[in-house]
Amino acid sequence: QVQVVESGGGLVQAGGSLRLSCAASGRTSSSAVMGWFRQAPGKEREFVAAIKWSGGNTYYADSVKGRFTISRDNAKNTVYLQMNSLKPEDTAVYYCAARKVNTISPITGRYDYWGQGTQVTVSS
Repeated sequence: QVQVVESGGGLVQAGGSLRLSCAASGRTSSSAVMGWFRQAPGKEREFVAAIKWSGGNTYYADSVKGRFTISRDNAKNTVYLQMNSLKPEDTAVYYCAARKVNTISPITGRYDYWGQGTQVTVSS
């Protein structure tokens, strides 16, 4: 089992920045890929970004490319999501997830472990 805990959410004005953290614990050797997803009220959960623990390969949703950066600290078993130039449409609960298979995927159902989420609200 892998446990993931998100932190760093909050309220920010449009154009501002936030950095989310995701700490993984437990059998972290079971997780090969970490992903960030988000879910706005009344909408489906959607992919934001993902990164491989080994090699650091990354992949982004088009909606955040150039504004968000995913990174990892293998020594701390922690993944970060730096969010810049935030827009009101970025408002959502942001979830961190771990995938056992060593292939990046934007599909929600392919992730095995999920955190509880952290709220990000961007005011206009």
